[in-house]
Amino acid sequence: MRTFTILIANGPNLGHIGRRQPEIYGSRSLDDLPELIRDILGPEKAGRITLEHFQSNGEGQLIDRLEEAMRQGVDGIVLNAGAYTHTSLALADCLAWIGIPCVEVHLSNILARNDEPLRHKSLIGRSTIGVIAGFGLHSYALGVCALWQRFMDTAQHTPKE
Repeated sequence: MRTFTILIANGPNLGHIGRRQPEIYGSRSLDDLPELIRDILGPEKAGRITLEHFQSNGEGQLIDRLEEAMRQGVDGIVLNAGAYTHTSLALADCLAWIGIPCVEVHLSNILARNDEPLRHKSLIGRSTIGVIAGFGLHSYALGVCALWQRFMDTAQHTPKE
């Protein structure tokens, strides 16, 4: 059975998930992600997914890693670009051209952040297959599940040789 590689990519200030502002972002860390994915998809499907993790506070480093993912043949990306979500045309352009299905995720509900209306807009969302926000670490697990479903839907519509 085919396995799938998914890159979990995090932008600025996301190197301390579970410790940074838990009242906003939750207290679970990325170490908990495989367990959440198993709980949602089940052990058989989850066992066919390999997660790679990357975090950078630099926009250029994120773009470099996404381009590297394309060269490596990574199957999907779950991306929390942090503040770059709202400001980075370069990141949006990169996602548009690399051709890897990507789910934009956020720990908090960016639309409910009334104190910061800038956070209501996503420049990268137009280059993704979907956006999941507001579920803490579950946002990442749901992003992986969305990619899994995309892989399965694509496989059903691919002609057999």
